Amino acid sequence: MMPELQLTKWQLVRDGDVITTPHARLWPVRLPDGSAAMLKVSTEAEERNGHRLLRWWDGDGAVQLLAHDHEAVLLERAQPGVSLRAMSIAGQDAQATALLCRTAACLHRPRGALPEGLVDLQDWFKALLQPTIALSPLLEQCRSLASTVLAAQIEVRPLHGDLHHDNVVDGGARGWLAIDPKRLLGDRAFDYTVLFCNPDLCGPGIHVAIQPDVFGRRVDQVSALGGLGRTRLLRWIAASAGLSAVWFLEDGSAADVDLAVADMALRQLARTGG
Repeated sequence: MMPELQLTKWQLVRDGDVITTPHARLWPVRLPDGSAAMLKVSTEAEERNGHRLLRWWDGDGAVQLLAHDHEAVLLERAQPGVSLRAMSIAGQDAQATALLCRTAACLHRPRGALPEGLVDLQDWFKALLQPTIALSPLLEQCRSLASTVLAAQIEVRPLHGDLHHDNVVDGGARGWLAIDPKRLLGDRAFDYTVLFCNPDLCGPGIHVAIQPDVFGRRVDQVSALGGLGRTRLLRWIAASAGLSAVWFLEDGSAADVDLAVADMALRQLARTGG
């Protein structure tokens, strides 16, 4: 059911069918001046709190937050266009990776006082650092690396936390815009890691991220574009992929993509002595 309270409060007119995701419902709407927007109501705490970073970014590299009311947010609506998922699958992964790196750099720009309610990256890694399941030797390596990089964080910033191919959308004249931030606070290197398991995790039957040649090229590209040392980046990739794998395994799901990416990162680290 569409939230009538916000519909009336913000004088919105419905402009399309509802879009349902695992943790939210979204309604395309029109504002009183006729411009397009998206009304989103989430059932998940992280998505409900995404407004904190969206307000802080103020449309710079992310969709514009137009209004917020309890569990509902009113957002700028990006018009349908080329998706980074489709771009990557179609053999243009280097271009998609460059756009993700550009978006991350934009979001990480200094903007004054930090917003309230950010989640410390140390807490975000709890599932890997204090697992409720038995860890394989590979995941034990990831846990050890996570402890190391978390204890030595530098360039601490507000982070998107889930910057992948389906969370950066084509904003037309506005450029590429991030959506659905997880409102984290930590080493900026972490924001470059989630893309390494995607677009494979964006949907079934996608096999891009798990290809060793793609992984190797991405490490070179992200290291250069993100201004990150290879060892630092590889350590964060292994830690991030390990965390994602544990989340999947705790839910009783397969974690093949995350485990493959973690393994490639660990193998490169072993070859470089990192």
